[in-house]
Amino acid sequence: MDKIDEVLTRRVEKIYPSKEALEKILRSGKKIRLYQGFDPSMPNLHLGNMVGVLKLKQFQELGHEVIFLVGDFTGMIGDPTDKKSLRPQLTKKQVLENCKNWKEQAGKVLNFSGKNPAKFLYNSQWLSSLSFAELLNLAHHLTYQQTIKRDMFRKRLKQDKNIYLHEFLYPLMQGYDSVHMDVDLEIGGSDQMFNMLVGRDLMKKLKNKEKFVLTTKLLVDSKGEKVGKTTGNALFLNSSAKEMYGGIMSFPDNVTPLAFELLTTVSLQLIKSIEKELEPMTLKKKLAFEITKTYHGGEEAKAAEEEFKNVFQQKKAPTKTKTIKCEEKEYKLIDILVKNNLVSSKGNAKRIIKQGGIDLDGKPITDIQFSFKTKEGNIIKIGKTKFIKISLKK
Repeated sequence: MDKIDEVLTRRVEKIYPSKEALEKILRSGKKIRLYQGFDPSMPNLHLGNMVGVLKLKQFQELGHEVIFLVGDFTGMIGDPTDKKSLRPQLTKKQVLENCKNWKEQAGKVLNFSGKNPAKFLYNSQWLSSLSFAELLNLAHHLTYQQTIKRDMFRKRLKQDKNIYLHEFLYPLMQGYDSVHMDVDLEIGGSDQMFNMLVGRDLMKKLKNKEKFVLTTKLLVDSKGEKVGKTTGNALFLNSSAKEMYGGIMSFPDNVTPLAFELLTTVSLQLIKSIEKELEPMTLKKKLAFEITKTYHGGEEAKAAEEEFKNVFQQKKAPTKTKTIKCEEKEYKLIDILVKNNLVSSKGNAKRIIKQGGIDLDGKPITDIQFSFKTKEGNIIKIGKTKFIKISLKK
């Protein structure tokens, strides 16, 4: 497999209008301009975002012009894709605060300096200056029928939930990004297909230009659920090496080969080889090491691997844990969790306890009324990777 074959297949779900048409352009030697947009609804990039960043990296290495686009303006609208109800709207200040570390985080993979640097842009640079007349002209190219057919809108109608006009405008604004930047290709997760195809239509109608759309695969389990949702591991890039390693080790075994393809640069040939040779736990350890090494370096990845071995396989206490101060007395477990901000709310604490997500000194706690007398060195484990040590006040 040569580099063009790989860029057209690895992490790729589908290419519009066709893989063959894009391949013809790439093999002609023409350099294209491409981008992916990232929604600043969360304060850090996560591993799911890096599927697209790694795809941008492949094109960058082939000499193409790559744009990492922050959707700071569209982020204030709120992408309705897959949302069962209206998304809370964010302020300009909130979106800029959320993405303040993104260039550094994406820079673990993309080159923003040196030879053929990637561009880091914000779509508020052009969307905030659109006049109402220009917006109406754009809206002329998107029909009500196109939009209302989307699954989440049909579900809301059945449930008699509101659909707001600004939600209809989101794909139009994202589509205009392509027009303004005059790109040849847009990359995005397969769940963004509708929005990206709106941009393809706008390019054809406004510039009479072909814009390719490449959708990337999503990291999903055998039931089609996103792994982050089913495991509870967001795995943001500001996670420590140990949190990242442990979070990856909690992935279902059946997604390990897919995660290798999407989240590492290990060759596809080697992935197939080691998948046959290694048993599931060893294979997943290699996956966790490779991903952690990318964002934290080899030494920290090795330390995280050793920590996982000690804590989860040999049942030893972690070398480093968060410490909270408590008096030596009887406490309800739920009160300790809430008072020390170890959970987001009392309701969340109850849910985690009922689901068996809390251990005290190695014993699972499932009673939401559970209480205990604190002692020096109590260890509370929340989920699979979060440990808290109790230190008594003197």
